[in-house]
Amino acid sequence: MLESEELDLIIDVTGNWEVEESLAEFDRVGVAVVGGGSAKFMWQLIEAHVRANTETKRYLKKYQELYKLYVKEAGAAVTEERSRIACEIHDGLIQTLVGINFKMELCRDLIFSDPTRCHDLLSDARTQLKAASEESRQVIFNLRPLYSESMRLVPALTAYLKSYETQSQVRTEFKVSGDEAVLSPKVKIFLFRIVQEALSNVHKHAKAQRVTVTLTITAHQARAMIQDNGIGFDVEAVSQDPTKWQSFGLKGYAERARLVGGTARIESRKGHGTRVVVEIPIPKEMRDAG
Repeated sequence: MLESEELDLIIDVTGNWEVEESLAEFDRVGVAVVGGGSAKFMWQLIEAHVRANTETKRYLKKYQELYKLYVKEAGAAVTEERSRIACEIHDGLIQTLVGINFKMELCRDLIFSDPTRCHDLLSDARTQLKAASEESRQVIFNLRPLYSESMRLVPALTAYLKSYETQSQVRTEFKVSGDEAVLSPKVKIFLFRIVQEALSNVHKHAKAQRVTVTLTITAHQARAMIQDNGIGFDVEAVSQDPTKWQSFGLKGYAERARLVGGTARIESRKGHGTRVVVEIPIPKEMRDAG
């Protein structure tokens, strides 16, 4: 191994004194030798990095399989949903992995000249890897409810809100009245997605401390309301700027609601929070079946 021309770094984690002596006598320009406690620590971090990276790839592969199934079932909403998910991954998971890669490359350059800085960077990278794994799990969790015809909306929203509260540090409250049995699987999926999109916007734009989700189901209508206590915005001004429609969800809410025969509106004022209200009529055949 020591004779290899491609060798540029040796990390000795054997603990063998004979190996240490051999490496101490080894001297070649351009080849660095790290041993002792520092080597063991570095190797543990590298192993943790490899394990976390493997886990992230495994979750991403699972996500891809779920996404293929979603594309098959989502019909007219595919293009919009696809873009939203891609943006979530690009802005979140991918950026995290790019940042980790940058830190690892920087560590390689600083390992001898600034070991303290190198140690700090490796610690940050390990923290980011844990966060990347959590993001992967969250992507999978967010997609999972789409694929069950017998999906129960209220438990799914309850679990999602609990996860959202932990991730965003925004306090949530969930109020429910009525029986979801009168809702079709398509409407349940829509309601889950509209709540998810609204909460995502709260996290990105509202700077809120609290958000309340109210689901009211009657014999004739399902009504969902998502209200936050954030900074609010000028709905009219935003609605006149096409570049902001997508980021604030103005166009997406209405188009999604229309797919299930419903309506959606956004109410907001600067300094007074934002309210998203969605109303979906329940067909007579679903009322009779429920």
